[in-house]
Amino acid sequence: MQDTVARAIVARLDDGTQTLSHDITERLKVARMRAVAQRKLAAAVAPAAAVLGSAGQASLQMGEGLRGLWMQLGAWLPLLALVTGLVAIGAVQDDWSAQEIAEVDTELLTDNLPPSAYTDPGFAQFLRNNQEK
Repeated sequence: MQDTVARAIVARLDDGTQTLSHDITERLKVARMRAVAQRKLAAAVAPAAAVLGSAGQASLQMGEGLRGLWMQLGAWLPLLALVTGLVAIGAVQDDWSAQEIAEVDTELLTDNLPPSAYTDPGFAQFLRNNQEK
């Protein structure tokens, strides 16, 4: 992408050099040669600069492939932990509700009253009267 833009700029500048004098074109030629030499120097120094931090401190970096893998893992790990937590919470709540229902069923079946007594309207009145005493 950068090379394409650079070539387009060079082509545009070359079109404009037709009207310039010889000494100006020579100075531009020398400036271009210097810029190309600086770019080659910067390309050679770039791997060493990647190892040095912004404050000039050396840092140990992984290869791009392994680093990309760790970055992906770091991005997906919180989402995976959230989903796992939600599934675990759902399973625990289902277990608790099943235990509560089983306890109620056990109390109903082992009680002295038959289960049909709880649906009797007179039984509700009986419970209200006994709570007042």
